[in-house]
Amino acid sequence: MFNDKENNYQDEIKIEKKTPNDIVIALAGNPNVGKSTVFNELTGLNQHTGNWPGKTVTIAEGNYVYKNKNYILVDLPGTYSLMANSVEEEVARDFICFGNPDLTLVVVDATCLERNLNLVLQTIEITSNVIVCVNLMDEATRKRIEVDIDKLSSELGVPVIGTSANIRKGLDELMETIHQFLSNINNKIININYDPLIEKEITQVEKELLAIDHKNINTRWLSLKLIDGDELLLNSINKYIDLDLSTNNKLINVIQSSKDNLASVDLDKNKLRDKIVSTIVKRAEAINQKVVTTKTKDNHSRDRKIDKILTSKLFGIPIMIALLGLIFYITISGANVPSAIIADFLFWIEDILIDFFLWLGTPAWVHGVLVLGIYRTIAWVVSVMLPPMAIFFPLFTLLEDLGYLPRIAFNLDKLFKRANACGKQALTMCMGFGCNAVGVIGCRIIDSPRERLIAIITNNFVPCNGRFPTLIAVITMFFTGIIVSPLQPLFSTLILTSVIILGVMMTLFISKLLSKTILKGIPSTFTLELPPYRKPQIGKVILRSVLDRTLFVLGRAVLIAAPAGLVIWLLANINIGSSNILSQCANFLDPFATLIGLDGYILMAFILGFPANEIVVPIIIMSYMATGNIIELGSLNELKTLLVNNGWTWLTAICVMLFSLMHWPCGTTCLTIKNETQSKKWTLVSILIPTITGIIICFIVASFARLLRLV
Repeated sequence: MFNDKENNYQDEIKIEKKTPNDIVIALAGNPNVGKSTVFNELTGLNQHTGNWPGKTVTIAEGNYVYKNKNYILVDLPGTYSLMANSVEEEVARDFICFGNPDLTLVVVDATCLERNLNLVLQTIEITSNVIVCVNLMDEATRKRIEVDIDKLSSELGVPVIGTSANIRKGLDELMETIHQFLSNINNKIININYDPLIEKEITQVEKELLAIDHKNINTRWLSLKLIDGDELLLNSINKYIDLDLSTNNKLINVIQSSKDNLASVDLDKNKLRDKIVSTIVKRAEAINQKVVTTKTKDNHSRDRKIDKILTSKLFGIPIMIALLGLIFYITISGANVPSAIIADFLFWIEDILIDFFLWLGTPAWVHGVLVLGIYRTIAWVVSVMLPPMAIFFPLFTLLEDLGYLPRIAFNLDKLFKRANACGKQALTMCMGFGCNAVGVIGCRIIDSPRERLIAIITNNFVPCNGRFPTLIAVITMFFTGIIVSPLQPLFSTLILTSVIILGVMMTLFISKLLSKTILKGIPSTFTLELPPYRKPQIGKVILRSVLDRTLFVLGRAVLIAAPAGLVIWLLANINIGSSNILSQCANFLDPFATLIGLDGYILMAFILGFPANEIVVPIIIMSYMATGNIIELGSLNELKTLLVNNGWTWLTAICVMLFSLMHWPCGTTCLTIKNETQSKKWTLVSILIPTITGIIICFIVASFARLLRLV
C-alpha cells in the first residue's frame, strides 16, 4: 500500500561523515525515557530532522564536539525491542547492525529499569560497543528508587552512566565516558544463555556462518535470528551488505535441520520466539533485582491516583473536552491583539513598498501583482496564522511534555477500536488541530499501513489553525455578537468546541466507513504506555514548538500563499467582457453552491483558498467589494454588514462553518499526503472523501432548513 523506496546501495543506511575522523553514535531507547532530551542537550541547535531513506520514520541527526573530536548523534526511533515487529524496530535494528555506528548509546529510565533492560540486552547481543545511560535519576530519587550504577555496569559488562538530562546532570561524565570508551574499546560480548536445546542449534548454525564472509556481524546473534526465521533480517543483510544467505544451500539446510530439531521437542516458530523473549525478560528481571532498591511500596501512586480521574469512564472524556476548550479559549482570546499588531506592521511595510514602486515609476500591473497580489496575500497569512499557532503549539506541546497526550489516546482508544481503526489515531488527530500536515506526518506512529491510511485520510476532519479564523469570525458575527463583549470569547469557545466535537464524530464515522469498504481489516493491537507525569520544561517547550512546528508550518504556508496571491489577483483583475474572471467563475458555480447553502463567491473563495485556508475570508471580502485586491475591514461589524448585504443568513453562516470543517485539505497537507503515501491515488482519495462529506452534510442542512421554511 505504501511504496517504500528501495535502494540496493550500501550507503543508504549510513550517516555521511564530514571527515574520516568523525564518530557516529546511535542513540537508542524506549519511548518516554528522555532520549530526545539527552539528544537535544548534547547537540544543542546543531541538528536537523528528516525521513529515514525508504521509510515513513522521522530521524534526527546532530553533532557535538568534545576534546577536538566531532561526534555525530543519530536519534533512532523510540522502540521497546529490536525484534523488528514494527517499522521503528526494523529501522533501529538495521542501523545498529548495518549502519556501522562507532557506538550505540542506549538511554533507559531509572524509574522503570527492568522493562528498559530488555532493549539493552538485545542491543548487547548485537554489538559490544554499547554504553548505557540511566536517565531520569532525579525522578528516581524523588520516588525513593536507588539504582546501583556500578553493579549494573558489572552485570551488563558495559559502561553505565547515571544522568538527569533535563538539568544537564551527568552529561559531562557521559561525554567523557564515550571518549574514553572509544579510545580503548573492549570487545567483550555478553551472551544470554538460552535453553540448552536452543544453544545446541545456535552452535551448529554458527559453525556454518564462520565458514563464510559474515561481514563482521555477530555470528551467535545472527544464528539465533536465522533459526527464529527472521525474513526481514535476511532482506536487510542482502540489501545493506550485499550478502544473500538464501543462496547458500548448505547453510539453509543446517538452518532447516535446526528448526526441525526444535519443532520435534515442541519448539516451533511461535513457541521458539516466546522462549527467546521470556529468557531475555527473566535476565532483565534478575539484573533489576540485583541493582535496584525501592524504599516505598508504590512509587507511582500519585500518577495512578491522577489517572483514576483523567482516564476514568465517567470523567476522562469530559476533562479532555474541557482542556481542549481551555486551549481554544486561550488561543482565541490571546491571538487577536498580536494578530492586529503584526497586520499593522506588515501593511505599514506595504505602504512603503507602494511608495517605492511609485518612485520607480513601474507600471500599475507590476505593483498590483507584486504588492497587492503576492505580498498582501502573504501578509494576510502571516498575520492571521502566526499568533494562533504561536499560542496553540506551545500549549499543545506542554500537554505532550506533561504526559497527558497518551491519556487522550487511552480515552479514545475504545471509540477508534469500534471504528476498526487504531487508538494511536487519537494522537495524530490532536496534532491536526495545529496543522493537518503535521497530523499527517504524525500518522507514522501507526504501524499498520491500513490504519495509517485511515488516519491520513480522516485527519482533515479536525480544523487546523488555518480554518480557525474563518470559524471564529463566523461564530462571533452571527452567533455570539449579541453577547456582552467580555463573554464573547467564552461563548465562541463553546460553539467552536462543539464544531470540533462534530469533526471528531465525523472522523470516527468515516474511519468506520473506510474500514468496512475500501480499507477492510481487523484493528491491530498495541501497547500504550502511560508515562509518568513530569514537570514541563516550559522554556525548552516554547523554543521547540516555535522552531520545530510554528515556523516550519508557517514557512510552508507562505511558500504556497505567494503563488496563490498571484493567481487570485490575476483572476480578479483580468476582464472578459463586462466582468472579471473571478466573477464569471462565481456565477457559473452559483447554482450548485446555492444547493449546499453557499453562493458562487463563497465556493470560489474556498477553491482559491486551496493553497492556504487563511485567505478564504479575504477572498470573499475582495469578491463582494469588487476591488480586485485583498483588503482588510475595520471591524467584524463592518464585515457582517457586508455579508448580510450580499445575502448571508444564519443558514449561510452554518453551511460556511460546516464546509470549512469538511472540505478538501489545503495545498500543504495534500503535498504532505503525497509524500507520506507515495501515491497519487490515496492523495486523491484524501481530497475527495472530506469534500464529498462536506457537500452532503451542507446539502442536508440547507434542504431541511428550506423545507421547514426556517429561512
